[in-house]
Amino acid sequence: MKNSPPGEKQPAGPDASEEVWILRLYVAGQTPKSITAFNNLKKICEDHLAGKYRIEIVDLIKNPKLARGDQIIAIPTLVRQLPPPVKKIIGDLANTERVLVGLDLQPAEMKIK
Repeated sequence: MKNSPPGEKQPAGPDASEEVWILRLYVAGQTPKSITAFNNLKKICEDHLAGKYRIEIVDLIKNPKLARGDQIIAIPTLVRQLPPPVKKIIGDLANTERVLVGLDLQPAEMKIK
């Protein structure tokens, strides 16, 4: 991903390899489950989306009203904002295969050996 000044949008283009994934992780403070979810997400992103992702952490202890926008009912919850469609995964993201399938990074029928 190219380094851009804060607030500057990446140019949209037909090249899907330049597509940026925006992932929002809803947590409630620095609980062990929240920390585990973030660490698992970071590893998955580095392994499968290197240089093409942005993780936003939303702490619902600090901003509880933000849960309403994405209809968050459990935490931690990962929401894939971009690319569409929006996808949600609840839990600590420890099951890598389930997360990859849930984010459409791997077809459901594909098995990890």
